[in-house]
Amino acid sequence: MKNMKSLKQSLFAMALMVGAISLFAFLPTASAQLISPGDLPSEIGAATGGETDLRALVLRIINYFLTFLGIVAVIFVIYGGVTYVTSAGNDEAVGNAKKIIMYALIGIIVILLSFVLVNAILGAGLGGGA
Repeated sequence: MKNMKSLKQSLFAMALMVGAISLFAFLPTASAQLISPGDLPSEIGAATGGETDLRALVLRIINYFLTFLGIVAVIFVIYGGVTYVTSAGNDEAVGNAKKIIMYALIGIIVILLSFVLVNAILGAGLGGGA
């Protein structure tokens, strides 16, 4: 029982680290300058990674968020698999692991569908996608 608790804590810590790393890896690098309210639109575009269109910027932010959620869902599938393997025939633990895997897979499907819908709707105004 103690090993299961430490395994859960380790997987949770790993999920937080992967989330933090992926968040910082996918975000565009910030400009070295601070932007004051009187700056020109071209300087604002340079500070936001070249995105001057609000729709393109929102699409990029939503895509990063959905990517992060996809990574979290995959981590839950892995966690459910580890729980299933380490259940040692305990019916309650096996059932719990199957639920975790099933809900994580449903989450991945929902994330993929929302990714397609968001890119189809917001990408239509950008000339085919970003």
